[in-house]
Amino acid sequence: MTEILSVRIDSETKRRLEALSKRSKRSKSFLAAEAIAAYVESEGWQLREIQAGITELEAGQAIGYERVSKWLKSWGKPTEAKPPR
Repeated sequence: MTEILSVRIDSETKRRLEALSKRSKRSKSFLAAEAIAAYVESEGWQLREIQAGITELEAGQAIGYERVSKWLKSWGKPTEAKPPR
């Protein structure tokens, strides 16, 4: 089921959306809905990952700066270290 949502966009974005709509032979509404869905998915993933990181930190599952720094400095060298765990 779909619902109606009204949004305000600047004139330049509207012009570009109209041009994209014509070139892709898709409606402006379809393109806007696809863009919003992709944004919501991306932001949701990012916020879940941030929360997971916070939970790990609070549980004492952090990897210290020194270990990470040493690992990063080894990148590209013959003796490249494995990621710290």
